[in-house]
Amino acid sequence: MDNRAGEMQVFLRVVDTGSFSEAARALRMTPSTVSKLIARIEARIGVRLIERSTRRLSLTAEGQVYYERGQVMLADLDDLDRQLTQGAASPGGTVRMTASVGFGTLGIEPLLPAFWQLYPDIVVDLSLSDDIVDLYLDRTDIAFRIGHLPDSSLIAHNLGTARRVIVASPDYLARRGTPVTFADLANHDCLGFNFRRTITSWPIAEGGRIVERAVRGSLIANNGETVRRMAIAGVGLARLADFHVRSDLAAGRLVEVLPGPSAGDAESVHALSVGARELPRRVRAFLDFAVPRLRAFVQGSGT
Repeated sequence: MDNRAGEMQVFLRVVDTGSFSEAARALRMTPSTVSKLIARIEARIGVRLIERSTRRLSLTAEGQVYYERGQVMLADLDDLDRQLTQGAASPGGTVRMTASVGFGTLGIEPLLPAFWQLYPDIVVDLSLSDDIVDLYLDRTDIAFRIGHLPDSSLIAHNLGTARRVIVASPDYLARRGTPVTFADLANHDCLGFNFRRTITSWPIAEGGRIVERAVRGSLIANNGETVRRMAIAGVGLARLADFHVRSDLAAGRLVEVLPGPSAGDAESVHALSVGARELPRRVRAFLDFAVPRLRAFVQGSGT
């Protein structure tokens, strides 16, 4: 009997646990049985999927493809079983996603009530962190990223461009003065991030080109929301995405400074997913719903 789906499940568990013995323990099999199943897959398709050593396991290029496609295929099988069992016309299951704290709070969270009205059987597993996660290792379906994208097999859905603005509270500017040139920043607290590099630097337009200039301040944080709140509290200047401080600027809690020197400081926003045509229905449903609304959010034209 053909049991490729079962073999695929074993393979995915080996990759996720990083060990034949751990996978065997989780699946209530013997390590030799697990090893034979992996060998059977490799013999059937004629390529090695896992490089074995005494210290660790690593995927070959073919193994990575098998792992990625296997995740999608097994998720689709789960969706099919769930829909037939429940008699559901709409997709169900869990969509795991990650986003920065600011983008998730301001862009994604407001969409969820309307999304659940259309897809009540889909569970959204949302993790907010400004750290970059590995979609494969963390078994994440969608990652919302701001900034340069490295070459990868991930599918990128462009959501637009976020302009970076330098802001401060009116109270801070009244106490410390308003910077007029980049040189003035040497006399100011410039709040930064601790996940990029040890020395905080801001892109500044000089002589028709953008250059990175070091700045210093009394705070470095691992997320933009902390930086935003400290800027509102009058601690210092902050460089944040325009969507992150849009309401604060409108309400007067923050004021933009140095619009000229910071002109051209912008980063692309993307939704990243694993695969394209093979996306599980629950993931496709969320992307189809969220992408046009998030494009409007990034552009400042509402949700």
